[in-house]
Amino acid sequence: MTMQMLEAGGIGIAIDNIRKPGDDNPKGYYEYERVKDLDKGGDNSWLKEFRGKAIKIISFLLKELPETYNYKVVFMRRNLQEVLASQAKMLDNRGETNESSDEKMLELYQNHLWRVDYLMKHRPCFELLNVDYKDVVENPRRQAERIREFLGNHLDVDKMTAAVDGTLYRNRR
Repeated sequence: MTMQMLEAGGIGIAIDNIRKPGDDNPKGYYEYERVKDLDKGGDNSWLKEFRGKAIKIISFLLKELPETYNYKVVFMRRNLQEVLASQAKMLDNRGETNESSDEKMLELYQNHLWRVDYLMKHRPCFELLNVDYKDVVENPRRQAERIREFLGNHLDVDKMTAAVDGTLYRNRR
């Protein structure tokens, strides 16, 4: 949802459309495949192509970003029970199962988010704005204004607000 808002608001985005929209994400994934290789130790010079643009990076890979650049991170937070429900639904749609219990997954997510918070506070190349998923759905204008302020006041808040599709908030607590 964040990438859709940023794109609508006027920020260029890094996307390659390799992963196609589907039942789990009908508006698309807004991904750029090279991001998935950040932890492989290869050449990350391609990042410079996206200065001033938005690129979706899963939280696990944030630690792999080089300190060569400064990053403004809009971190979408979501209730972890909802994340678990969403992932269970995705796995079910694929005919896969998760071998870990919800309790174990919840503990892993909580520990991971603690590490992400620590990283954001202790690496000077990061500037962080936490945005709550539920708040975006319930008050998209206010959250669009916060994002615009964080990124430099050049975004179209009306278009960002219009990009929020509350019908996609399906796995609620």
